[in-house]
Amino acid sequence: MNAEFVNPFIISLVNVLKTMAQIELQIGKPQKKADSKARGDVSGLIGMVGSNIAGSMSITFEEGLALQVMEGMLGERPDSLDDEVNDMVGEITNMVAGGAKKELAKKGYDVGMATPVVVSGKEHTINHKVSGHKMILPFKAEGGKAYIEICFDK
Repeated sequence: MNAEFVNPFIISLVNVLKTMAQIELQIGKPQKKADSKARGDVSGLIGMVGSNIAGSMSITFEEGLALQVMEGMLGERPDSLDDEVNDMVGEITNMVAGGAKKELAKKGYDVGMATPVVVSGKEHTINHKVSGHKMILPFKAEGGKAYIEICFDK
């Protein structure tokens, strides 16, 4: 997977969290990922399909960062992961995918997006439904870590 394809997702996540929650992310080194184990506590997963591409993207937050994002967006910090935090993760996933979709369209990839699915809990898994290689991109903030996983057939 080349940087031209991955960078729109990175840029979109950084912009969404900075704009919506006033959180600055430090970007780590992308890596291939072979397993389906999530690296955090709550994940949003969204499918993206177009005439020339198919795949999915997920964003996983450690609990501390998910709560920090919620506090940054709403001004109140929940005590733990709950339905409102799960909804927020779904919305963040949708916004990040939407931002990346706009950038990908400029590069000739016209994709539609499904409705995000949110999964939470310790040791949960993320199952991408395409056979392409999975990339995981780590991010770090004051409240913890986040991870984007990208899996496309290109």
